[in-house]
Amino acid sequence: MPTTRAAAVLVLAIAAALVGGGSPPGAPAPPEVRILLFTKTAGFRHDSIPTAVQALRELGARNSIGVDATEDAAVFTDQRLRRYDAVVFLLTTGDVLDDRGQAAFQRYIRSGGGFAGVHSASDTEHDWPWYGGLVGAYFRAHPQIQRAAALVSDPRDASTKGLPRRWTRTDEWYGFATNPRGTVHVLATLDEASYAPGDSAMGGDHPIAWSHLYDGGRTWYTALGHTRESYVEPLFRGHVLGGILWAAGPPTVSTLRADVRRGRLVVAGTASTCVRCRAQLRVRLGGRAVVTPLRVRGGTFGGTTAVLPRGRWPYAVTISSDASGLRTTRAGVVRIR
Repeated sequence: MPTTRAAAVLVLAIAAALVGGGSPPGAPAPPEVRILLFTKTAGFRHDSIPTAVQALRELGARNSIGVDATEDAAVFTDQRLRRYDAVVFLLTTGDVLDDRGQAAFQRYIRSGGGFAGVHSASDTEHDWPWYGGLVGAYFRAHPQIQRAAALVSDPRDASTKGLPRRWTRTDEWYGFATNPRGTVHVLATLDEASYAPGDSAMGGDHPIAWSHLYDGGRTWYTALGHTRESYVEPLFRGHVLGGILWAAGPPTVSTLRADVRRGRLVVAGTASTCVRCRAQLRVRLGGRAVVTPLRVRGGTFGGTTAVLPRGRWPYAVTISSDASGLRTTRAGVVRIR
């Protein structure tokens, strides 16, 4: 626990930022999350790509997400990828990365980076087994565009929590070369009785959206999103936004300072990757706990408990993102004299 005057000054500075904001007056706040949209195609090219990019730019502007979009595979270098919390393969097809780009992308994922794949991301890099494991399964076939029902398997996930349990919509419905269940967490499946799958049928178990941890990183995939109309549907936009933010990872506590003032525990700190976040401070007092909601604003958080009894007590600060469904906890011990 910091007791020096310098530590106290730092706490006061961070607390002041909570009141006055961390950016100069009139300056836009920096984004909480930064993503790269990669839309290169070396096979079929979807005419929905411009609409998809625009939709994600709009979602980014509304949710403190910085969005860069490119078809230039030269951005796949260590230096440039480390800027991003997640890389989104948005309607990519075919072999889109050379050996150097593949190696850089692997290092990015292995260092904890996030990946989100939309629709034909599974029709990409068929000759690269590592990528096949990342995306979860390769596209095999699809019937004509038609209405079908997707059945939500996990309604608590960030990408599905706003969806009806039986989600009926029009799209191009993929069948896959292998069933990814067993290696991924399935979020939604297709009801094959609700449409005519033809050669793309997978039987009674047809995953259509999933997520998993892979080789040190986080990956999320949806097979939906072929049509331009998809990207103006509120439910589909929420589905993709939640998946991308899940892939980007939990909030990160960058700094955390604690001080004792007149028998109260005061905490203040900064956080990143924090979209629609809330925070709380929990102090364990023997068999009971004191829980204090914390203010969260502009990448900073802080608050003060009620007066605590004398003793040495463990405490924990938890920051939760309602947008990604993820949370981070930092713990410490405080001595009240």
